Amino acid sequence: MPVPYDIAVIGAGSAGLTAARFAARFGKRVALIEANRVGGDCTWTGCVPSKALLHAAKVAHTVRNANRYGITVRDQQVDFAAMMGWVKGAVEDVYSQETPETLLADGIEVLKGRAEFRDARTLAVDQREISARHFLICTGAAPFVPPIPGLEDTPYLTYETFWDLQSLPDRLVVIGGGPIGCELAQACQRLGSRVTLVEAADRVLPNDEPEASHLVAQSLRRDGVCLRLSSPVESVGRRGDGHCVMVSAGGKTIKGDALLVAVGRRARVDGLGLDTAGVEYSPRGITVDDYLRTGVKHIYAAGDCAGGYQFTHYAGFQGAMAVRNMLLPGRSRGRPQYPPWATFTDPEVAHTGYTEEQARQQFGDKVRVSMLPMAHIDRAVTENSAEGFVKVVRRSNGETVGATVVGQRAAETLQAWTLAGDNGLKMADVARTMQAYPSLATGNQQVAWEAYLEGLTTGSTGRVVRWLSG
Repeated sequence: MPVPYDIAVIGAGSAGLTAARFAARFGKRVALIEANRVGGDCTWTGCVPSKALLHAAKVAHTVRNANRYGITVRDQQVDFAAMMGWVKGAVEDVYSQETPETLLADGIEVLKGRAEFRDARTLAVDQREISARHFLICTGAAPFVPPIPGLEDTPYLTYETFWDLQSLPDRLVVIGGGPIGCELAQACQRLGSRVTLVEAADRVLPNDEPEASHLVAQSLRRDGVCLRLSSPVESVGRRGDGHCVMVSAGGKTIKGDALLVAVGRRARVDGLGLDTAGVEYSPRGITVDDYLRTGVKHIYAAGDCAGGYQFTHYAGFQGAMAVRNMLLPGRSRGRPQYPPWATFTDPEVAHTGYTEEQARQQFGDKVRVSMLPMAHIDRAVTENSAEGFVKVVRRSNGETVGATVVGQRAAETLQAWTLAGDNGLKMADVARTMQAYPSLATGNQQVAWEAYLEGLTTGSTGRVVRWLSG
């Protein structure tokens, strides 16, 4: 007889953990099923270790360039093994809040094993069977391996296996100029590797504003990364001794000691018995409506496996919304209009809503753009981080529809614009919100204030205001 639960959550990554904890707060009996490690990609191979590595690499970079502040540091060395030990320690600290024991104390039963639907109401977890009133699929995504000739026979790393490195490659070739490729390329270069980044597009970070891509490319080159843009990979292979990787791209051959493939991710949907349960899916992910429900009314999907944006915070949000829609009256959209994202290179790139090009396609000549260089924000100047900008895209009525921040701690600075977009706020609303000085957030108020004043002092409104002011 299957063991009954109120909710069975398949996958204990960001979406699954958030969903399980949310459901447990309602007093529901929750089963959280995980075939590998609780925490998922984010904790073990994604956000947490990569950001720890980036921090260590930035420390090395800062020490190496400390003379610009009048500080002399001698005999700098990078102990890669010790540094990776520190990275793994950061991972363990995060995981300590997600262990099965911690989750059980919150009322969540963790079942270890591979899950497969026997029918729409029954799930097999290895040798056990469980049933549930509701199911939520949160199986995430895996690295996408492109069909490059020779790749099957060539050793390569992905964001999952990178963390198994015992030593830093002397020469690293990175295929892919998206967030993962750019972050790991810059980190490895700053730690002492000689990195070549190969990208088929004509710029890195092609989903961000062109100005942001330009600054990141400029920073990567300044650090010493060799960028090969507009260079689709034709083949990869090994030299006869097996110790050298050869990458043919854009008509040139690039040699390296290790190869990192970072060209995207694909939804994990195989082996779940979705056909048996009657759940539709494709290579892009499980088919859900705007409220995260599949075609089977009691089965939902959230996070990377449901297609769409593949961000930890997006997955967590969807996990919570799926449970809310299962248990409470009414419905909430599981796909917010203005999801934020960030690439944690140096400088950081953070974005929400429309880019300028997308906004012009959507709203035509009613689009206005405001731009403030980081060099005009006092805190950025005092921290020698004046490279970057705050760019806000708005409609002619002042409503914000998108923003990009490039610079130090851009992801934190962006939050004002995410809040503005989600709540239909105008530049005047942001301008009236006082920010502590000196902080990077004062830049948000500065750019909003300039836009607000422009609206007050130009056109017919400006004529009326000038008349009223005498």
